[in-house]
Amino acid sequence: MKQLRLGVLAGLFAAAGILSWGGARLWDSLGTLPSVPLAASIVLAVIAVILLATALSIRTRLRAQRERRPGAKGVEPLMAARAVVFGQASALVTALVAGMYGGTGVFLLGFLDVPPRRDQAIYAGAAVVAGIGVIAAAFFLERVCRLPENGDNDDGTGAAAA
Repeated sequence: MKQLRLGVLAGLFAAAGILSWGGARLWDSLGTLPSVPLAASIVLAVIAVILLATALSIRTRLRAQRERRPGAKGVEPLMAARAVVFGQASALVTALVAGMYGGTGVFLLGFLDVPPRRDQAIYAGAAVVAGIGVIAAAFFLERVCRLPENGDNDDGTGAAAA
């Protein structure tokens, strides 16, 4: 399984941001720009929390398994692989969504004197920050589930992902 690359995510973010900024300029010149929903940042934050909770749960189970605690539940390799795919897919989609809101937010920075537009810029900025949280949680989940190199298991991560 290929690992996430920060460069790919940054490229997706930048491309979506540039397209969104251009689209916002065009749309605003033709009519009213659609609003940035407050729910965008909330949904992204919930996804980040779910990814983080999944990573912490898997890490705890792997640690218990490694320490051979009685009654410790192991981690199925397929379950860990599914968690990593969920994290990677979330990070890729979030890079696009955060880029979209980031581009719109940059466009809205020119209108901070208008209260509704200022609120929209704040919502867009909050969505970008929450998107960064999703990406960070996805990287953490991927790190928790990675296979140790050369059979080493001294860094606290487990041998769960394929």
